[in-house]
Amino acid sequence: MDDVVQVVTMIDAEDGARTLAHEAVAARLAACGQVDGPVSSSYWWDGAVTTDTEWRVTFKTTAAMAPELERWLTEHHPYDVPEVLRVPVLGGNPDYLAWVAAEAG
Repeated sequence: MDDVVQVVTMIDAEDGARTLAHEAVAARLAACGQVDGPVSSSYWWDGAVTTDTEWRVTFKTTAAMAPELERWLTEHHPYDVPEVLRVPVLGGNPDYLAWVAAEAG
């Protein structure tokens, strides 16, 4: 079984978050995509600290599929420099991990 990872991104609109989640799963780049928020994000941009409301999208996929999902997110994301982070899953329900591995890709 492939190693399972989470790939996370942030976006400034709930509809955009839902669209990214749906389209990435429909393309079989991830077994699921979960949207949560809103969250308040503060960050440096164009030489100043900015605070915005964003939504987080967390994808469950395999380590083998993650680079393709990350490329897809970078291409389909409206931000100039989107946050796209890969986080390893160290353990969990074996049946769930097997389901992710079966559905992603």
